[in-house]
Amino acid sequence: KMQTAPFNFPAMIPLWMFPLALATGNTYVLKPTEKAPSASLLLAKHLHDLGLPPGVLNIIQGAKPTVDGIVTHPGIRAISFVGSNQAGEYIHDVGSRHGKRVQANLGAKNHATVMMNDADRDSTVKAVVGAAFGAAGQRCMALSVLILVGDLEESQSWMEQLVEEAMKLKVGNGFVEGVDVGPLISKDAKTRAESIIQQSIDQGATCMLDGRGVVVKGYETGNFLAPTVISLNQQQQYITHSTDSNAKPLSNPAYTEEIFAPVLTILTVPTLEDAISITNDNPYGNGCAIFTSSGGAARKFQYEIQAGQVGINVPIPVPLPFFSFTGNKGSIRGDVNFYGQSGVQFFTQLKTVTSNWQYRKGGDLGGVTM
Repeated sequence: KMQTAPFNFPAMIPLWMFPLALATGNTYVLKPTEKAPSASLLLAKHLHDLGLPPGVLNIIQGAKPTVDGIVTHPGIRAISFVGSNQAGEYIHDVGSRHGKRVQANLGAKNHATVMMNDADRDSTVKAVVGAAFGAAGQRCMALSVLILVGDLEESQSWMEQLVEEAMKLKVGNGFVEGVDVGPLISKDAKTRAESIIQQSIDQGATCMLDGRGVVVKGYETGNFLAPTVISLNQQQQYITHSTDSNAKPLSNPAYTEEIFAPVLTILTVPTLEDAISITNDNPYGNGCAIFTSSGGAARKFQYEIQAGQVGINVPIPVPLPFFSFTGNKGSIRGDVNFYGQSGVQFFTQLKTVTSNWQYRKGGDLGGVTM
């Protein structure tokens, strides 16, 4: 079996896969991203020190030529991938055409719906800020879209409190105590995020908190972007499901792009039905959340929403390991999910054995009529 792992969780995500693969009798090839290659080596070293035989867990480094060699190799029967849509769709396509089982967890644009009339404001605001800006927004389950349901005037008060809470977060070196938001993974990632912010403003969005230009003492050339909050409601008008998806504001890049940075996009809608419809129309389906004290609203949301992982007053609803990571729609390629029971199924091959033991000689072992 083979896996490629992303930079943002270079130890956790391999640990989703290779323990199950090894426990079910497979050998394993792990290719970490070239942006974070060391964690996989440390994991392999610890297992080697504990007595794992040579050749059971193998680490290989490299970029696309290495991936091409792996996904076409006849000795590899299954591939797990977590990362971007472009790379994941390519690996799924090439690997599938070479007869391999492939599971690929791709991009996301996770929506949180807030019922302003009954959600606990203070705890909800803190939860959203943590889920949007923690890990500098560089996680596939980050909340990147907030849908406020209810009164437009009240939504302004919610957004102001969100901005106030986000401004409390300290940007800096993640190894320094008290820092809340670390750097982006590369200069290119920072440039892309800042470009999308500017494009969204140029196309009519309101930047309520602009994190561009933040300078961290001692790391003046670092890849830092402070928390950024963008509102898509224009001229104090609702966004509804009837809004033309080819027109503003749902075509704004702050909404359509997976920015993978500490950027939160906010829109206000009149009804829960609008929030559900807008969320369902988004091509991604990794996760979503609703914040409410209404059991009826929560029940309606969990049954009608199409995202694969649903949180009810839980901002990042990643399942515990005995369940499975159940992203869907454009957030996954392949039909078997990660870890849990699905993970066991992925790393094993179904086999059916039919036997016929005779209790006496001369019995019937079948004939032309069987």
